[in-house]
Amino acid sequence: MKKAYLILEDGHIFEGTAFGAEKKSVGELVFTTGVVGYIETLTDPTYCGQIVIQTFPLIGNYGIIPEDFEGKSYLRGYVVREWCDTPSNFRCQYDIDKYLKDEGIPAICGVDTRELTAIIREKGVMNATICYELPADMDELKNYTIVNAVAEVTDSETYVAEAVGDKKYDVTLINYGKKNGIVKELCERGCRVTVVPPTVKAEEIAATSPDGIVLSNGPGDPAENTESIECIKKLLGKYPIFGVCLGHQLLALANGGVTFKLKYGHRGANQPVKYLDGTHTYITNQNHGYAVAPNSITNGRVTFVNANDGTCEGIEYPALKAFSVQFHPEACTGPINTAFIFDRFIEMMGGDENAAE
Repeated sequence: MKKAYLILEDGHIFEGTAFGAEKKSVGELVFTTGVVGYIETLTDPTYCGQIVIQTFPLIGNYGIIPEDFEGKSYLRGYVVREWCDTPSNFRCQYDIDKYLKDEGIPAICGVDTRELTAIIREKGVMNATICYELPADMDELKNYTIVNAVAEVTDSETYVAEAVGDKKYDVTLINYGKKNGIVKELCERGCRVTVVPPTVKAEEIAATSPDGIVLSNGPGDPAENTESIECIKKLLGKYPIFGVCLGHQLLALANGGVTFKLKYGHRGANQPVKYLDGTHTYITNQNHGYAVAPNSITNGRVTFVNANDGTCEGIEYPALKAFSVQFHPEACTGPINTAFIFDRFIEMMGGDENAAE
């Protein structure tokens, strides 16, 4: 086993053991608190450009199951306390080490992930590098930044996912780095989903006369997607629109809102979200480093807030027949108690003016 180092931008050095691909890598260091679902974490395009810390101490125990992939991996590195090289699961096809090698992702184990997480929570996300000898200078590490992330995780492909059973609606999903689970949930509700690239023009969407539009999740700074924001502006009020994660942020920006970067983001399957129109607090799956400033929305209404820090988790725009959520209602790693959000979108396409409420 080869020695590896995880070096943080603030000078912290963690020594551990290398596994996965053997290559040096620099990325933005973040943590996720999911107890299960490391396959979905590894294959979520929203982690583009980042080195991910798994706070749960044992990773790899049920191996790799390709049927559970959310997409292609764009991680810059992977950090775990202990990795299991002898997985046991009847669906397992191979182990996590092989997956990381195949995808070219370096990893390090045997480090204190509790201490690492505490550092990030205290100081905020920062750059880090996985390497095999101590670097002579820190310039590459300090100068790294994530740019054009949506373009990195998407291409020009357009394809159709057919409805399960009888088709009820035609939905256009704009792909900013979508998770496969979103498409699956729509198809299971009778939607024929046409997945289009982020470079799509509003006129191209209008030519297909969809019943509704979904703005997908994706990575990076939402404000840098200026062409996508302009496209959404042209679609507002013409079709029912539903935004998820990055799609939620882009919809807010198209309505004159402002986004900002969180100190360490929300990543994991245990984020509590309070519904402001009722008494429920839902446990949700999230993966984002930016949030919408609620006071910047003048033609919408905040419907969900994070119960930990009070940040915006959902907005509806009644006059525009549009709404969005910051969390992931498809939540393939669980919990699934916000799947009803998809039903609201279906109801909205069916003509229920109050479906977003």
